[in-house]
Amino acid sequence: MIAELQCVVLDCPQPRSLAEFYASLLGGAVNRPDRRWSVDEDWATLHTPSGLVLAFQRAPDHQPPRWPDPARPQQFHLDFGVPDLDRAQEQVLEAGAALLDAGPDDRGWRIYADPAGHPFCLVRH
Repeated sequence: MIAELQCVVLDCPQPRSLAEFYASLLGGAVNRPDRRWSVDEDWATLHTPSGLVLAFQRAPDHQPPRWPDPARPQQFHLDFGVPDLDRAQEQVLEAGAALLDAGPDDRGWRIYADPAGHPFCLVRH
């Protein structure tokens, strides 16, 4: 093993707001003290209950992906397992997500954008 994943970092225009959005989806603590990072208006973190850390870095000229436009591809996305797609959809939309692709009812996953435009999926598990 060469390295250990410490966190996944998302560029965005408003780090604290995006950290709070993901906290509403995953739970956890926004900007929990951690010797690895200092938080300020340009950097926020979310320590999730599963141990995953998401970090959010200010990018003043952030250009969000336009899924599925190849001119501005998604670059990466996060998948979140949920027991009930319909209920989870209600919750993420209420939290500020936008529905990008609901797909057919039997597909088992749907695509959304977070408030900064990053695509993510809810996947029935």
